[in-house]
Amino acid sequence: MELTAEEILLKYFNKKPPHPYEVKRLCSMLFDKINTSVKEMPERELEILEAAAILHDIGYAVAAKSHNKHSRDIILKEGVKGFTDKEVKMIACIARYHRGNLPDKNRHELYGSFSKNDRKIIKRLAGILKFADGLDVEHKTLIKDIDIEFDSENHIMKIYLIKNNNNEGLDITKSLRKRDLLEIGFKCQSVVFIKNS
Repeated sequence: MELTAEEILLKYFNKKPPHPYEVKRLCSMLFDKINTSVKEMPERELEILEAAAILHDIGYAVAAKSHNKHSRDIILKEGVKGFTDKEVKMIACIARYHRGNLPDKNRHELYGSFSKNDRKIIKRLAGILKFADGLDVEHKTLIKDIDIEFDSENHIMKIYLIKNNNNEGLDITKSLRKRDLLEIGFKCQSVVFIKNS
């Protein structure tokens, strides 16, 4: 019997760790803003992205080392209720690329098995997930909202991170290093700004 993403998380961790849900929240915000400013994407892709966000760190149940690959394998083994076999494979791929190597159709068998269009979707969604994961590296929910402006002439995505009303600093160093796939997926460069709410 297939389980939902949340049920799979509970099966492996016996609790609801806050990080996957914060990453899901950040992914949803990024998806919505990118959807209106940069590239229109179907609502089903958001559902795929949110499932990948919930499950991206599930591989820690096996080992910290290569946990992204373990996450992929667990998702493929478990399946995810409410998603087709192809969508489950996409979720697994997206979770796999939240860290580590970039997707490579020649070296990565699962990613290479998708059509060119599906690989494009995986890169975009994995890029959002990878960047969102970097934004919550401290696990402190420091971001209240996200805004995006897109300079279509120069292909520059301006990302504004709006902080929560607290005096704690927001370290975006990790997220800056994790935006490579976002830029590849949407064929642009990005600039990140921090704003107080």
